[in-house]
Amino acid sequence: MNIHYQIDGPQDAPVIVLSNSLGTSLSMWEPQLGTLTQQFRVLRYDTHGHGQTTKRGKVTLAQLGEDVISLLDHLNIAKAHFCGISMGGLTGIWLARFAPERFISITVANTAAKIGEQSAWLSRARTVREEGMDVVAAGSADRWFTRAFRQHEPETVEQLVHQLARSEAEGYAECCEALAAADLRGEVAGIRLPMQIIAGEHDPVTTVADADFLHQHISDSLLTTLAASHLSNVEAAAAFTEALATFVRGQNGR
Repeated sequence: MNIHYQIDGPQDAPVIVLSNSLGTSLSMWEPQLGTLTQQFRVLRYDTHGHGQTTKRGKVTLAQLGEDVISLLDHLNIAKAHFCGISMGGLTGIWLARFAPERFISITVANTAAKIGEQSAWLSRARTVREEGMDVVAAGSADRWFTRAFRQHEPETVEQLVHQLARSEAEGYAECCEALAAADLRGEVAGIRLPMQIIAGEHDPVTTVADADFLHQHISDSLLTTLAASHLSNVEAAAAFTEALATFVRGQNGR
């Protein structure tokens, strides 16, 4: 298996797969781990070119989704719940549309059917290849967290920014290119799985309007808004974990 993963929690419990955002790793889910592993088997993984999962050439959104299916197959998991944030959330939308038979429910956080503009993603990919990751890391805290959180939790912010700066430029660039090409706006109305959509009230990257678009087009969906910016699972950790756990518990009997 060429995808780095960790699995925690009771062996016989329902499985939740957690998918990280662009420029982070599976460690971003640490705030959720203690609570979730009391009731669920938690499978975290590093997405393509992130953390300890090495890059494997040009990547598409479909490949990011197929990586999750491959991981479930490798671990003999027939069905799971899924939660992804930002790029991981877009992966979750793809899975809900194109591999619904493998999932009980999908939670997508701080994401959109189309994230940002193609030209901006291609420009960012070029920049990190030419100048390295420091240039992206420099502005990341402002995109990821509110000013209040940056002031109150500087160590948490610094840790994530430092991790981004140390990320592999090519793997990051390839994911930027995947995001540049990804557009599921025409597909979301075909989703039939139960889906929770979590939005950050102060998110400048994927806005509440982006979340509302998903909610309006996906019939069996729930919209939850948290007082946070883009990395809501870190900034509003307790509220995020409660929303996720409550939603997943409600789907297990379906």
